[in-house]
Amino acid sequence: MADEFPLDAAPQDATELAIEGALRPQSLEAFIGQQKVRDQLQLLLEAARIQQRSADHILMSGPPGLGKTTLAMIIAHESGRPLRMSSGPAIQHAGDLAALLSSLMPGEVLFIDEIHRMARSAEEMLYLAMEDFRIDIMVGKGAGATSIPLELAPFTLVGATTRSGMLPNPLRDRFGFTAHLEYYDAAELEQVVERSALVLGVELSSQALGEIARRSRGTPRIANRLLRRVRDYLLVNSDTADVAAVRAALELYDVDPIGLDRLDRAVLDMLVRRFRGGPVGLNTLAVAAGEEPDTIESVVEPYLVRIGFMGRTPRGRIATPEAYAHLGIPHADVALRFDDL
Repeated sequence: MADEFPLDAAPQDATELAIEGALRPQSLEAFIGQQKVRDQLQLLLEAARIQQRSADHILMSGPPGLGKTTLAMIIAHESGRPLRMSSGPAIQHAGDLAALLSSLMPGEVLFIDEIHRMARSAEEMLYLAMEDFRIDIMVGKGAGATSIPLELAPFTLVGATTRSGMLPNPLRDRFGFTAHLEYYDAAELEQVVERSALVLGVELSSQALGEIARRSRGTPRIANRLLRRVRDYLLVNSDTADVAAVRAALELYDVDPIGLDRLDRAVLDMLVRRFRGGPVGLNTLAVAAGEEPDTIESVVEPYLVRIGFMGRTPRGRIATPEAYAHLGIPHADVALRFDDL
């Protein structure tokens, strides 16, 4: 057992945790990409600092992996305020939110990830808390129930959501600023990979950095994940850190030159070969691919639609000519069928 778990495992784990923290930038200046959002946040935070008040409530929306949690940490750091973190699924009762809000220190930044998944009763309590910094606690039941107001310390709420359309309008309107994060381009992702490679101690050529960036689907989180797998590959194989080694590592993990993984290709192949390009319903496609419909809709479909490999029509999902070309399958009659949809 001693051989399986060396005594220095704990210090090494601590080092890895420190590296994970270092991968997140600590300031808006160090944050790569999202230039417009950074400028807007910088202005908002500076105005709050000059007026010596808590910053307005901030809502950040956009696909996962673009830096919403990192920006929340930066907001707290640059405001010089403590940060409290929670998530929508963890707040399933109004009492959960009341306990969280009543324990906040003056000026504290409260970050709620996936805020659209909060319970409806908690959302309604949050309206008053965001506007007037107080909540009403109901004591008793039935005709004898009494509402007791509880004053809250001023705080800044930072909410993050991947589905802003699921937020009720009264909640969305109470945020003083809404930022929408966009996917990164290849040049920005190359900067992200370069910075992360320095933190991880991996020396890569510019071509190797670009190779990882092109396969990262416009998402820094994916770029960092692929970089770690490349680091592991180089460590185990003692290979030269060139573009050939990077390609070999990513091919080992089923990531193709445009970022499609095993599941993406399986769904696309099923759509093209078995269903002849569609249209086919989501549930039928999911059963054929052996996955849940939610997985296909939320994980696979967004990227395939964004790069133009899949289309959504009233009759179902369809494969585009670009999808046929990527799979190397003739598609002479595809354009004709597209015109009929």
